[in-house]
Amino acid sequence: MSIKYELIIYWSEEDKAFVVEVPELPGCMADGETYEAAVANARKVIEEWIETAHALGRPVPEPKGRLIYA
Repeated sequence: MSIKYELIIYWSEEDKAFVVEVPELPGCMADGETYEAAVANARKVIEEWIETAHALGRPVPEPKGRLIYA
């Protein structure tokens, strides 16, 4: 699966891990000890988020790419 959703990636000093947020998929987050691990975990969580939404009959937002924040 190709990631087309925007990822926000940052280091959390509190967690001592990289954190990945997927703002277009509510509640979709992952983390990892390295940047690469965090992105790999995010890929898995995105797939699971979409599978769960389909199973529950909920809509899956289309990726918009870069989000614009006001």
